[in-house]
This record gives sequence, C-alpha cells and structure tokens, in this order.
Amino acid sequence: MEQTTLTSGVTVVTEALTSVRSVTLGMWIAVGSRDEAPIQAGCSHFLEHLLFKGTRTRSARDIAETLDRVGGELNAFTSKEQTCFHARVLDRDVPLALDVLGDMLVDAQNAPLDVEAERQVVLSELEIHNDTPDDLVHTDVAALILGEHPLGAETLGSFESVSALDRDTIHDYYLSHYRPEDVVVAAAGNVTHEDVVRLADDLLGDLGRPGTGHSQRHAPTEFGAHNISIRHRPTEQAHVAFGVVGLSHSDDDRWALRVLDVVLGGGMSSRLFQHIREERGLAYSTYTYASSFSDGGLFAAYAGTSPAQVDDVVKLLRDELDNAADSITDGEIDRAKGALAGQTVLALEDTASRMARIGRQVSSGEPVISVDEALQRVQDVTLDDVQRVARRVLGQPKNLAIVGPFTPEERSRFEDVVA
Repeated sequence: MEQTTLTSGVTVVTEALTSVRSVTLGMWIAVGSRDEAPIQAGCSHFLEHLLFKGTRTRSARDIAETLDRVGGELNAFTSKEQTCFHARVLDRDVPLALDVLGDMLVDAQNAPLDVEAERQVVLSELEIHNDTPDDLVHTDVAALILGEHPLGAETLGSFESVSALDRDTIHDYYLSHYRPEDVVVAAAGNVTHEDVVRLADDLLGDLGRPGTGHSQRHAPTEFGAHNISIRHRPTEQAHVAFGVVGLSHSDDDRWALRVLDVVLGGGMSSRLFQHIREERGLAYSTYTYASSFSDGGLFAAYAGTSPAQVDDVVKLLRDELDNAADSITDGEIDRAKGALAGQTVLALEDTASRMARIGRQVSSGEPVISVDEALQRVQDVTLDDVQRVARRVLGQPKNLAIVGPFTPEERSRFEDVVA
C-alpha cells in the first residue's frame, strides 16, 4: 500500500495487484449522517443521489453511458461517517473513470429540478426501509443505545426532514463538507500509485473550495439503559434486537470483540444459531454484529421469530449475552479465529474489497493496518481477552427493540428481561 497527500489536502492511497486486469476506484468523503444538523437530516444520503444527476459538462445520462460504454460499474453509498463514490473498470480505463468521478465530486450542480426529482426517489427508498421490519429493528435499537446523538439517527433521514430539504440547504452542505482535506482517493488493482496521484492532482486540485479543517464531531456521552422500543407492524414474524454500547474502531479490544461476535452470532456454528435455530427451532435467522465508529459503537444480537415465541427468544438472546463471559471455551475461540482469518483472506480476492479496506481505513482516520498484521492481531486474541471484553461490553445495561404485531402498551411484558 502507498499513500500520498496532495498539496490541496486530498489523500491518495493505492494497492497494486498486478495479477488482475481490473481496478476499483473510490472517492471517499469523510462526511455522513452524523455530521448533519437536525434541519439537514438525510442531506448526506440525498447528496449521494444528486451527484449522479450531472455537472456543467455531463448530464446524468452522460455519466451513466460513459462507464457503461467500457463495461464499467459505477455506484455509491452513504454511512454514518462516510460517503463513497466508486467505480470498477479495466485497467486501461482508469483515467476515464477518475475523470467521471472527479467531475461528479468537483462540479455537482445540485440543480433545483434535480433536487425535486430525486426527492421522490429518496422518499421511495425511505418507504422501502419503512416496509422492511428486519431493517427497522436495527434502526430502532441504535436509537435506543445512542439516544439523541447523530450516530443514533437513521442515515436516510426521515420523511419529514427529506421533504423539507431545499436546494440551498443541500448545496450549502455540499460546499461546506466536500472539501479537499476530507477526500480520499483509493484505488486497488492493476495500477501504479504515481499514475493515480498524477490524475487525482490534475482532476481534483483544490476542488475549487480551499480546505478549512475537518468537521467537528462530538463523541456520544449519554447512552440508553434498559430501554424498550416496540414498533407495531402487522407482520407474520417478530423481529427482535438486543443492543449495548460497543467499541470504537481504534479501541484495542476491538480484535477480541470481533472474535466474540463470531462465537456468539457469526455463522452456522455460532451459539445463537445452534441454540435458537438448530436445537429449539425458534428462528430462521439469528446473528450478532458490532458496529464501530470513530468515537463509539454498538453491539447487538438479532433474531426473527414467530410472534407466539417472541418471549422465549428474547429470554434466550439475553441469556446468551449474559452468560458469554463465563462459558466461552478455547475451542470456540479457535474456531472463531479460523473463521475470521478465512473470511478476511477470501474477501480480499477482488479489487473492490481491497479498495474498500484501504479507503475506509484512511478516510476514517483508523490506524492503517496491513492484512498480515490484522490476521496476527486476531490470532493473538486469547480466551482471557474475549472473557474480558465480554464482561466489558455485554455487562452493560441492555436495550431491546421489537418490530412486529405488538403494541407499545405491551412493553411491560418485556421489562423484566432488560432490567
């Protein structure tokens, strides 16, 4: 991996893979939903859509056809802390792809007519999210844990906030946050670092907006404890998520938490899968996950079950979290470390995964760690480490989110299980 910071403040990071003929490029901007004021809620994601709508020299159709013509792929995503525009092309088409991505980033017009047209698309996306109960439950548990902090808000925004966003608010947000010191150009594949640096310097320059310093972020300081959220949906299945405060992506205990995550809910041999699905037949899907941010995080356990069995599943989830520290074995640790090693290596067999890895690390300010070092960190995790992090994380007050055919008035039936 090679890394260069341009005079403008833009950072370029590359990983050369001479055995392939493709390159995946990413423009990472260190801005996400956590950077939005209440009146801007949903702005980061809205902008992700708008940058595809055109520049002074390219229409939306031009942007799409340019990469389609060479068999390339173009897409984007928004998270709580980052926005990324990415393209995958043949190595010979890197200049073309960078030209398109750079043009979108530097010269987005965010025209009023495009704002109104794309507003309907974003509202449709919110409707899809609202109609997906196994997504909603994760939104709800994050809000319970992180409260009023922006990290606890839905990345898409709300129907009210997206409906209220006007062109000036969105364009001002674009000019304020899409600044050179917050941009990382990442590339992985059959490419040289020098070529990407030269192209990025030519295409991006200072983005026409001199840097003024990174956005000020404030870490969450107040967390939910023993909270219960019930969102009524007339569904045939109940979706349940237990959640606690997690770890930041720079916390030294994150390696042990990754191992704990696999032991509890990662794969068919995990405790949740074996105890809840295989032995009891109470759920089709059950798993755990750890979400880490620059200055905080959350850990959650999920299961989807029939409404009639929700009480049993809620209790089983809680018991698995409560008992983990005292019952994890060396054998489970070894299996989890082997799974993580295999998953890590397999995931890096394509250029997109490698680009995402280096781009995310550099853009988020994470310590830049090689694949070999990451594998060694996992291998070095001991039983004592996992027990310690289980007590540290899972010993905190729990929060419970449920989406299904229940009413908020039924929350009393679950109070004992989260007390």
